[in-house]
Amino acid sequence: MVANSTFTSMYWFFTDQIEGQIIHLSEEEARHCSKVLRMQMGDTIHALDGKGNQYIAVIQSISKRDVQALIQEIQTTAPSTYQIHLAIAPTKNISRLEWCIEKVCELGITSISPILCQRSERKIIKHERLQKILFAAVKQSQKAYLPTLHPLMSVKEYVQQPVQGDKYICHCAYDDNTHLAKLYKDNAAIHIMIGPEGDFHPDEVELALQAGYISAGLGAERLRTETAGVYACSVIHTLRAM
Repeated sequence: MVANSTFTSMYWFFTDQIEGQIIHLSEEEARHCSKVLRMQMGDTIHALDGKGNQYIAVIQSISKRDVQALIQEIQTTAPSTYQIHLAIAPTKNISRLEWCIEKVCELGITSISPILCQRSERKIIKHERLQKILFAAVKQSQKAYLPTLHPLMSVKEYVQQPVQGDKYICHCAYDDNTHLAKLYKDNAAIHIMIGPEGDFHPDEVELALQAGYISAGLGAERLRTETAGVYACSVIHTLRAM
């Protein structure tokens, strides 16, 4: 059933474990529900699955390792008519990348691809940690869809992937780069590449251009990697809303 409820709540839980009309919370979520929020049997919880569904459910059993709740209402959100895919080099200070991922998730991004560049100062990421950042951001912003987090890959591997939509590589190599906002077309999908501190190597720019990417700028200001990622997604988000 699809409810007309506003589904307002102070706290949301994330779940990918739904059996019939029963929601199961993971051990981490169950611990928060029982020990931190001190919820009890009969209490109502709000949950989302990252696949477009939001739930109101009543707790049937609860412990620090498992919570089971009976679904009372379901609200389904249709997928967005457009997609933003961000490929970004991990920052030397990983907290900056985590901040970026949190913010672009709030903007409603579709997927994130960490990319390894020639000038990257960080060559290893903890995928599980970044995934938890996305879970938290989805719950906080009450997004119906969880962005896909792809494994770390090289620039060459990334640009050689077959994708649909417009493709842009944002860099500082050319002084006459046209701003992303002027290049953007109202297409269903857009792919944006953001380089590391020190920017993309010219060879990587050329590789992307040969793969069909369009060279784009983000203005005269010199932006940090994480700032550039959020700014680029914000530009597209704003243009789509106009």
